[in-house]
Amino acid sequence: MGMPSGVPIPAVVGIAAALSLMSLGGGAYEMLVVDAAWPARPDLIQARHGGLLRRRFWMPMHGLFELTLITALVVEWTTPAVRVPLLYAFGAHAVMRVWSFAYFIPKALAFEADGPSHPGAAAARAWVQRSRLRLPLDLVTTTCVVTAFVFALRGTP
Repeated sequence: MGMPSGVPIPAVVGIAAALSLMSLGGGAYEMLVVDAAWPARPDLIQARHGGLLRRRFWMPMHGLFELTLITALVVEWTTPAVRVPLLYAFGAHAVMRVWSFAYFIPKALAFEADGPSHPGAAAARAWVQRSRLRLPLDLVTTTCVVTAFVFALRGTP
């Protein structure tokens, strides 16, 4: 099925959807694989011991997604069927990011540090349990961005 003539393919919304799907996949991988192992083996997330440097993925991923999401909102602002799900996506993502900056990132940095200031296995397990609650926010974000992309493709007014 082709696009109606004169209707541009909403690339920026598609890129936002792709980045959101990548972020959701990265979060699921981290939850199912990395978080399942590192509380018992902190060296897995400690770069100086050869562990993962998670910020190499998450910093560019979030930066690109957020820039693209804001650009999509600007580009599609006059199309309510696209704007509304993008606003919901923005809200869900904002809640997750504020929560991450307030709690998860500072704690993650402490876990990634080596030495006597390491919070310990019990604190690591608590962090992992709480971190699982971020995935539903990512799922809401992704569902909303993909919905906006579908509406943008349809040219829904």
